[in-house]
Amino acid sequence: MRSTPRLTSKVSIDMDRRTFIKGTGIAGITGLAGCTGGPSEGGDGGSESTTTESSGSEETTSESTETSTSSDVNVGMVYALGGLGDKSFNDAAQRGVVQAEEEFGISYNEAQPSSAEEFPQFQRQFAQSGNYDLVCCIGFAQQSALNNTAPNFPDQDFMLVDAVVETDNVANYLFREEEGSFQVGHLAGLLTTQDFSAGEGSTNPDEMTVGFVGGVDVPLIRKFQAGYEAGIAEANSDIEVLTAYTGSFSDPTAAKEAALSMYDQGADIIYHASGASGVGVFQAAQEQGRYAIGVDSDQSQTEPSYQDVILASMVKRVDTAVYESVENVVNGEYEGGSTVTLGLEQEGVACVYGQSLGSEISSDVKSSLDASAEAIISGDIDVPTSVE
Repeated sequence: MRSTPRLTSKVSIDMDRRTFIKGTGIAGITGLAGCTGGPSEGGDGGSESTTTESSGSEETTSESTETSTSSDVNVGMVYALGGLGDKSFNDAAQRGVVQAEEEFGISYNEAQPSSAEEFPQFQRQFAQSGNYDLVCCIGFAQQSALNNTAPNFPDQDFMLVDAVVETDNVANYLFREEEGSFQVGHLAGLLTTQDFSAGEGSTNPDEMTVGFVGGVDVPLIRKFQAGYEAGIAEANSDIEVLTAYTGSFSDPTAAKEAALSMYDQGADIIYHASGASGVGVFQAAQEQGRYAIGVDSDQSQTEPSYQDVILASMVKRVDTAVYESVENVVNGEYEGGSTVTLGLEQEGVACVYGQSLGSEISSDVKSSLDASAEAIISGDIDVPTSVE
C-alpha cells in the first residue's frame, strides 16, 4: 500500500500487439466507440448525473456469457461529457468494462457527469468510498481534475484515457489518433478524385473537395484533423479541405449544419471527430447524397441507419484500454505511473471499412491504404500531430 503520493517519471510503453489483441473480445476487431460522460446504471445513456449500483446495462446483462473466472474486483467508471449512448467514445469505454465483467466476474458502477465541474466530484466520490479497486477516468478533459484527485488518494488506483497524470497511482493510455486519421484521409483523398457511386451517395471528381467536422477545438481533436489532412495530401495535394468545429461533442444539429454547408461548397466526403454530434454529419450526407467517415467505433455498425453513406470509420480501441487496465488489476499487475501508447502497429487505431459500402471500394484503393499503413509503421511516413 502507498503511504504518500509519489511523482514518477513517465514510462512510455508501446503495448505488444499480441497482448493488445486479446483485449478485443466482445467488441471484436471492428466494434469500438466515442467522446463524452457522469454516474448512472448500465448503459441507458442519459446525461443526468446520478449514482447507481450497476453490474452492466439491462441489454448487456441479458446477453452476458458465463464468466471464466470470478473476481471481487470493483471498478468505477467516470465517463466523458456527452455520456453513454454516443455510439462512439463513451460507449466504447463501456464495452471494455462489460467485457471485463463477463470474463472476470468483476462488478462496476458508472458516473456520467453533465459538466466538467463534476469530474472531481465523481472521482473523489469513488475514491472516498474505499470500495473500488480501480477508477477509470475516460477522456482528456478529466486530466486537470485527476491531477488534484490522485495525489490526495494515494491508495486508490486510477486509469486515464487520452491524457497523462504523472503519479504512481494513475495508469495512462494514449492513442495515435493521427495515424488512423491519416488512413481515412488517404481513403477520402483517393475517392474524391474518382467517379465513385455506391449506396446512397456519389462523389464529384470535378470538385476534389472534402471536409472535417470536429467537436471541441482542443489539441487532441486537432490531431485527428492533422492526420486526416496529411492522408488527403498523400492522395493528392490539390484537394481542398473544408473544416469546422461545433464546440461540442453532443450537438448533432450544429454538426449537421456544418456538414450541409460543406456539401453545398462541393465536399463529397466528410470525416467527423465530434462524438455524439457526428450523427448530424451522417444525416447531412444522406440528405445530400454524399459520404461520411465515422470515428472511434465502427459507426456503420453503431449507427446502422446510415450504413448507406458511411464509407469507413477511424476506430479507436478505448474498450481495449479499459479492458486491459481492469485485467491488470484482476491479475495483480497494475502499473501506476506508466503510459501505454497505441497506434497502427499495435492495432489501437485503424481504418475500418463500412459494413455496407466497404465491398464497393476498389482493391486498388485498399492496396494503397495498406501500403501507407505499412509506411507509417516502418517510419517512412511521419504523420503530423498538429495543424499548421
